[in-house]
Amino acid sequence: MGIRFFGMSHAKQILQRSLFAPTMATNVPKGHFAVYIGESQKKRFTVPLSYLSHPSFQDLLRQAEEEFGFNHPMGGLTIPCSEDAFINLTCELSSS
Repeated sequence: MGIRFFGMSHAKQILQRSLFAPTMATNVPKGHFAVYIGESQKKRFTVPLSYLSHPSFQDLLRQAEEEFGFNHPMGGLTIPCSEDAFINLTCELSSS
């Protein structure tokens, strides 16, 4: 099994397919996107687009692709990680 590296265009493709469902793309500020986080209960977070360029966030996108492909159960981008892990990551990214 090899390691695959995805560029920004792949991350944008994931977001375009999952974010722009008409009912779910509302109430997201310009320059941000919504994600659903959680293992059993899903919670919606809005994060800046700048996070897409960080390798740690790209790892989360890879996990989402492996788990859900492009068929996300919430209608928006669903990332399979704990809420605490996601909050820790976003705190690190916002401070850098």
